[in-house]
Amino acid sequence: MEVAFHAFTDMKSTQAKLFVTRCFTLSILLSATFFFLFFSFQSRRQTTTHHPPSSSSDELRIRPGYTSYESYINRQLNKTLNPKLRKVWTTRDWDRKIQVFAAFFAELREKRLLFNDSRALCIGARVGQEVEALRRVGVSDSVGIDLVPYPPLVLRGDFHHQPFDNETFDFEFSNVFDHALYPTRFVGEIERTLKPEGVCVLHVSVSKRADKYSANDLYSIRPLKALFRRSELVRVRTIDGFGLDTEVVFKKRK
Repeated sequence: MEVAFHAFTDMKSTQAKLFVTRCFTLSILLSATFFFLFFSFQSRRQTTTHHPPSSSSDELRIRPGYTSYESYINRQLNKTLNPKLRKVWTTRDWDRKIQVFAAFFAELREKRLLFNDSRALCIGARVGQEVEALRRVGVSDSVGIDLVPYPPLVLRGDFHHQPFDNETFDFEFSNVFDHALYPTRFVGEIERTLKPEGVCVLHVSVSKRADKYSANDLYSIRPLKALFRRSELVRVRTIDGFGLDTEVVFKKRK
């Protein structure tokens, strides 16, 4: 009886040890599976976060923080009225920017997208270097608009509400699309004031974020194609234009 009792006790001990071993092994497997799934999810999450947006709605993002249109205008005026910037624009940067703009416009004229007799508008022209450049390459009927006028080159005007009649211009140029709080309105005003078969040239940045005064961020040209509902995309090229990397050209349909 004593031998049988010891045998029974040994068997129960062995079974208990096997049970504990199996539980321990199972817990290790479950833990390993949990950590594998967790780190796989984190890895996918991090990878997705750093990918550029894929949909058109995500490729043009309006920056938050404007409580009213007035607050937006005041922020834009903080840059436009900055006395240090205005001094730089009218002295050190004056000739340099005119030369660069003149080269852009001369090339557009060679491609027959701009003509000497074109009536031209520069949108968000600050102190008017691009207007002066147009005049120097022979497009004499040129003017700019900005929130702060700079006579005689730049008139007072809000690009969300251009102060011109329908179908006024043959050519419109802007390098301030990123400052538009309402891109649909910005483009709508261009198409309203362009004549049929008129040309619009935008210089934009799609490879890096624009400056701190920008109201939107553009990640591809697809949103522009969607916004220009009455125009055809006729040209896209890479440029080096004062921090902007892409030139996009649209032609309004007849």
